[in-house]
Amino acid sequence: MTTDPENVRIGPVTPETPPAAGETIGQRLKRLRLARGLSQRELAAPGVSYAYISRIEAGTRQPSVKALRKLAGKLGVSADFLETGSELDPAEARELRLADLELAIRLGEADGAEEAVLELLAEATAAADGPCAFRARVAAATIREAKDDLPGAIQFLEGALADEPFAPSERVDVYGHLARVYAASGRTREAADLLGACLEGSTGNPSAETRYAVLLSYALTDLGEIARAEEVVRTALERTGDTEDPYMRVRLYWSLARLADAEGRGSVALRNIRKAIALLESTEDALNLARAHLLAGRILIERNSPGDAEVHLENAERLLGGTPANHDLVEVKVQRSRLAAIRSDGDSAVGLAQEALALDPTPADRGEALTALADGLSLRGEPDEANDAYREGIRVLESEGRWRAAATACRSWARMLRDGGREADALDVLDRAAELGMRAAPQHAHADR
Repeated sequence: MTTDPENVRIGPVTPETPPAAGETIGQRLKRLRLARGLSQRELAAPGVSYAYISRIEAGTRQPSVKALRKLAGKLGVSADFLETGSELDPAEARELRLADLELAIRLGEADGAEEAVLELLAEATAAADGPCAFRARVAAATIREAKDDLPGAIQFLEGALADEPFAPSERVDVYGHLARVYAASGRTREAADLLGACLEGSTGNPSAETRYAVLLSYALTDLGEIARAEEVVRTALERTGDTEDPYMRVRLYWSLARLADAEGRGSVALRNIRKAIALLESTEDALNLARAHLLAGRILIERNSPGDAEVHLENAERLLGGTPANHDLVEVKVQRSRLAAIRSDGDSAVGLAQEALALDPTPADRGEALTALADGLSLRGEPDEANDAYREGIRVLESEGRWRAAATACRSWARMLRDGGREADALDVLDRAAELGMRAAPQHAHADR
């Protein structure tokens, strides 16, 4: 008796047998059938004869959708898997690829990711997969921003939001991202207008309101509208009075401290950052607690209270641990340098400032470190080197919009020049300090509260 080779059960083949590269539907059908120990006759069903199955496996017949469903059901797989070799439908496959790319971008491993993101964006657009296209545009914007291509980042973010209903409560991260890039590219007024609209549109969502209020306060501060910025934050603080989420109030107290510090209202700044510290101590957020202590320490140094400042700096260093982020380490060293200068320890002030500069700080931090270095050099009786450090540090601070810090450094510089008998030069520097002080002043002055 002859045996039909197609009906012989061949082994050993297990369900875990991997698909071959470039596997056809027919090859996949045969592999799955044999893995389950089925003959073509046993796999057949009404409307799907064993002869039909034989032709599919031979590659001479393309199965209909109806046949795929029947065969997939008997094989225990989905019709999509039988047709494509993937258990995921196209939308799910895109979602999985996009999630992997988003994770790589967040981890700073985005090399080569842009091409893959743009390919996904094209696929999602062609398939009218709006959610995937939205996220792909946001991912592309993040990559462009990391490359300092701010116009490109703005284009992708605006494109992502263009066809979406205005729902700021649901898209806080994206609207906040767009506002941040607007501000970074010099379009601060547009950032403030966008955040104002988002704040108004998120009424009833305390979490979203808080985040928009904080971001708006930053934008308004950059525009010199400090009084309005403070009003925005205080209003948000009143609305979150009953919240059980400490972070909402932390953000707002922190913003009030930042605004008061920008105006030179040290007591208000200190009072609010201490409230933020008290709330953070009830959480396990060591990093932000450390940064709050750093801000408190800086405020106290400016108020010439070295003892209290040192307590906060010690708390910050303890909480930051052995491997702090570069920005935090620079801040610690700059404030330690200023603390040493208050105590007339010029050598320590110079050494700590030099350590901060060696850490490749951001431009604004570099300006702070240079002026701290200048203070130390002045104490050591090195006026020429101090002049150079003051001049460069103040130039950097001005370029970064740090008017108040630049004005304070000018006043220190003028004192050194006056002590050295250079009265005319000191007056010129004091004039510059006055001009910088005017830039730093809020639009509507009000008394310290």
